This record gives sequence, C-alpha cells and structure tokens, in this order.
Amino acid sequence: MKLPCELVVWYVLPIIRSELAKELVKLGLSQKEVSKRLGITQAAVSQYLNDKRGRDIKFKVDVKEEIKEIAKDTAIDNAFSNLTLRICEVCTRVKTDKTLCELHKEHYTVPEGCNVCLE
Repeated sequence: MKLPCELVVWYVLPIIRSELAKELVKLGLSQKEVSKRLGITQAAVSQYLNDKRGRDIKFKVDVKEEIKEIAKDTAIDNAFSNLTLRICEVCTRVKTDKTLCELHKEHYTVPEGCNVCLE
C-alpha cells in the first residue's frame, strides 16, 4: 500500500522542482543559482533540465501557471521566504484536482471509492 504522501515525495515534488528549475533557467538564472535558490544540488538541476528526473506525470494548466508565478517570484527575490508555503499549496492543488488520484490508480491497486487524497 502506498500512502498519498509517499506519492508526493516520489512523484509530485520532483516534478514541481523540475518545472521550477526549467522556469528559473528560462528567466535567466544559472544552474548554480537555481540550485542555491531551490536548496538542491546543481546535479539535480541538470537532471531536471534534461528530463532525467521529475517527468512521470503531467500537471493541469492552473498548476503549471502557479509554478511559473512561483518561479518569477523566486527569480526576483533571492531570499524568497514563501517558497515552502507556495510549494505546499501546489501540492495541495495536485491532490484536490485529482492528479494524485490518477497517478495512484495508474501505478498501484487502489480500493474502490478511495478518496483519501481529497480529505
């Protein structure tokens, strides 16, 4: 049995980081600067940019737009204090828009009528 939070750690957070890294590079930040601002290694940034990590699911349009906004704010403010909170909000949105449920059902056996992600 996989818990929703396990799926978040293994699938959702890497994709959020991947999308953020790609957006930050588009905004002109170096891989080194992206790694510093996101608190990850430069090697991880490189893997995200080359689609070697964080590519297993597709987010809905509103989630992608929110990630772009977070990237803009992060690019402007080197010490962006709301990054953790904003990423948590994206994660919550991924749960409530059923993206996490779809992922769960695609990769694992899920009991009929399960709505744990939505609670």
